[in-house]
Amino acid sequence: MKNKALTLTVIANMTSNYGETLGNISSVQKVFRGGKEYATRSRESLKNAICVQSGFYDDLQTKVDSEKERKVTQKLVNEEINASNCRALEGGYMFTKSKGATYIRNSSFYLTDAVATEPFINDARFHNNLYLATNYAKANNLNVQNNAKDCGLNPYQYEYDKSSKIYSLTIDLEKIGKDENFGAEADNAEKCERVIALINAVENLSLVVKGNLDNAEPIFVVGGLSPRKTHIFENAVSVSGKRLIIEPIKEKLAQGYSCALMRNGELSNEDEIVRELNPVSMTEFFENLRGQVKEYFSE
Repeated sequence: MKNKALTLTVIANMTSNYGETLGNISSVQKVFRGGKEYATRSRESLKNAICVQSGFYDDLQTKVDSEKERKVTQKLVNEEINASNCRALEGGYMFTKSKGATYIRNSSFYLTDAVATEPFINDARFHNNLYLATNYAKANNLNVQNNAKDCGLNPYQYEYDKSSKIYSLTIDLEKIGKDENFGAEADNAEKCERVIALINAVENLSLVVKGNLDNAEPIFVVGGLSPRKTHIFENAVSVSGKRLIIEPIKEKLAQGYSCALMRNGELSNEDEIVRELNPVSMTEFFENLRGQVKEYFSE
């Protein structure tokens, strides 16, 4: 079967993102599975980070439709600016006009939520802006303790989580660079550069949340080019008690995929992984993947 997609499933250490704030309390996003809570980073948060880091949003243009009763901010789309020549639109768009056509294009790449491998244990962090309030108090002859409200003293707290999480990314190689709404298509060189930009972002992913800079590079990754447009390893990669479950991955690797491991002690059965799965280094894995992408688009 002809390869039509590129699929990766990644284990990485990363922080979670936050849901709605209640007063001065922020809670991490979570999912409920098997009677336990697991911290997550949402697919929307991951996608935004990857689009920014890959440079996809460097040419992003937005438009506010002021004719509507409720103003809507949208990615700008027209015959001159579409997914064939604007990388910011590769992640999909819906552009509506009060008077005129509505254009919809689905994303050419898809992500899952990044879900922690271990149940969430609440770790609340307590903070305040005492230094700023004190500085204001000195400048205005106030006392922080007696005039806390006038000084703007604001205590707050938030849940904190940084843990091993698993997520998947799949790129539709037949959709990259195409915009059927306008019958436009990028050339193969541009398509290749876009896919490689996404791969590079995953390889070197950094995240920022609540002022924390987060190295979210893979510690384990598996995948490659695939004839199926789906997350091939989503159901195969799992961790139990810091131990990577080998057999489901081993079965799928036999279909022509490869994997890589960073030996940093995060997974307790690293020797077994090396013995059973024959992983390469992260550098070699992503370099081979870039080579396969270049070969795909040179055909």
